[in-house]
Amino acid sequence: MGSKDKMRDSGLGKLPALAPLANPYVPFQFENPERYTASKGLIRGTLFPGLDLPYLGMVNNTEKGDEGLAELQALGFAINELALYLDTHEEDTEAAELYQSYVELYQKGLDTYQKTHGPLRRMDAVRDGRYVWTKGPWPWEYAANEEG
Repeated sequence: MGSKDKMRDSGLGKLPALAPLANPYVPFQFENPERYTASKGLIRGTLFPGLDLPYLGMVNNTEKGDEGLAELQALGFAINELALYLDTHEEDTEAAELYQSYVELYQKGLDTYQKTHGPLRRMDAVRDGRYVWTKGPWPWEYAANEEG
C-alpha cells in the first residue's frame, strides 16, 4: 500500500499543493443602521439589511404566520441580533431602546402564550406548585395547539 493510500485510509486529509485560501469579508456596521422588522429579520437571517447577503442571490421572502409562537420566535431572534449589535455599539441609544421594547413585548407575549398553551421553557414549568412540563399538548399535536 502506497503512502497516499495509507493517508486516505487513516482518515487524515491533505490540502493540494495549490489550494486557494479563503478571504473572509465582514461588513463594518455603523451606528444606527437600518433594520428589518423582527418577523422579516427572522426570515432573512439578520435584522440588518446591510448584513443581508443572500447565498447565490436567492432571497427568502417566505413569511411566517401571525400566530403567537411565530411572533415569539421573531422577537427572540430580534433580541439576540440587537444584543450582538449592542455588544459593539453600546452608545446607540435608539438600538438599546428598541432592544428593551422587544424584551418587554417578548415577555408579554410569552406570558399570554403560556397561559393558553402551557410552558415553552422548563424554567416556567412550575404552576401552582406542580411541575407541568410533561403535560400536553406537545407541539406536534396540532389540533390541541390551535389558537382560538
